[in-house]
Amino acid sequence: MTTATPATPVPPEGSLTGLTVGVTADRRRDELEALLRRRGAKVLSAPALRIVPIDDDALVRDATDACLARPLDYVVATTGVGWRGWISAAEGWGTGARLVEACRGATVISRGPKATGAIRASGLRESYAPASEAVDEMLAWLLDRDLAGKRVAVQEHGAPLPEFTAALRERGAEVVEVPVYRWGPAADPDAVRRLVEATVRGEVHALPFTSAPAIDAFLATADGAGRRTQVLDALRTHVLAACIGPVCARPLLAADVPCVWPERGRLGALVRTLDQELPHRHRHQLATAEGNLTVQDAAVWGPEGTVHLTPLPTAILRALAEHPGTVLSRAELLRRAWPADTPDTPRPTDEHVVEAAVGRLRSALGPYSKLIRTVTKRGYRLAVDPG
Repeated sequence: MTTATPATPVPPEGSLTGLTVGVTADRRRDELEALLRRRGAKVLSAPALRIVPIDDDALVRDATDACLARPLDYVVATTGVGWRGWISAAEGWGTGARLVEACRGATVISRGPKATGAIRASGLRESYAPASEAVDEMLAWLLDRDLAGKRVAVQEHGAPLPEFTAALRERGAEVVEVPVYRWGPAADPDAVRRLVEATVRGEVHALPFTSAPAIDAFLATADGAGRRTQVLDALRTHVLAACIGPVCARPLLAADVPCVWPERGRLGALVRTLDQELPHRHRHQLATAEGNLTVQDAAVWGPEGTVHLTPLPTAILRALAEHPGTVLSRAELLRRAWPADTPDTPRPTDEHVVEAAVGRLRSALGPYSKLIRTVTKRGYRLAVDPG
């Protein structure tokens, strides 16, 4: 594949122009989508889960009462937003000051900088915070202590931590699980199903995930639509799976799906990872008689500006750009550009649909229409300089 070099001109729209990213996150979704759009990406928004509000959550209140019933020995903070939400909810119930004092008398463990910032904002100090921000490292630190008869409060972060809490209980600790915010079903399940179908059709280039429960929910939606195998195949081949960190990636790694993640689990770092990976995978530089052109899936840019394409013309151009200068027959283009048969949308068999699609591609390319060359009785190719 012809790949971009650092000197490749980037269109004004941004480095991810022409690429589509599916977003399954609920928490901080707006921020993630804004970062992607700022780089020119098209975003398909489909939160696979929703956050259950905590203020009226009886489970959180009961867990808080349990924390206040007797002294705590250890308190584990896993997320900044979760810690702040817990303290805020307790303040609303009139027990905020008592909760802070209960934590002050305990050893506070923080999962990372955001949790640490929230802890300090509440007037407390952490005793330990792993450099890796990994839950496993926090667990190892705790298991090095004598936990028999100790009370440990664990602030969860959207989903239970059964392995973590089970290990503490096996060592004799009494564990109070605090489900500060919990995941509920998707607010718009149809949007998630549409994202599943777009993934299968090859219309999505990346799926960034910010939590393991969102991965499980997305795959469960695919399973319900009879598409789990196709979605996993797409993630193993042409759709980039990017995760906020290795813990988030576990459900995909367990399914033999390759994943990438940044060194630091931050949204900005996650988007920078996409910025590094996607153009390398999808950008083609072409030398033509009209000048140098760049094809990045659904976008073409060069001396005459940027042109954006719809899905079918994009699929035709993608197939040709993967083999610049090589003639592809109508049958080959039919196989490459149209999705495989499904019960609802069988692949066409008449090769004349390819001629019509190429005609639409030429029209859509506008000033770059001469890029598509017809080779009589053989097929089509890109008019590029062989050098």
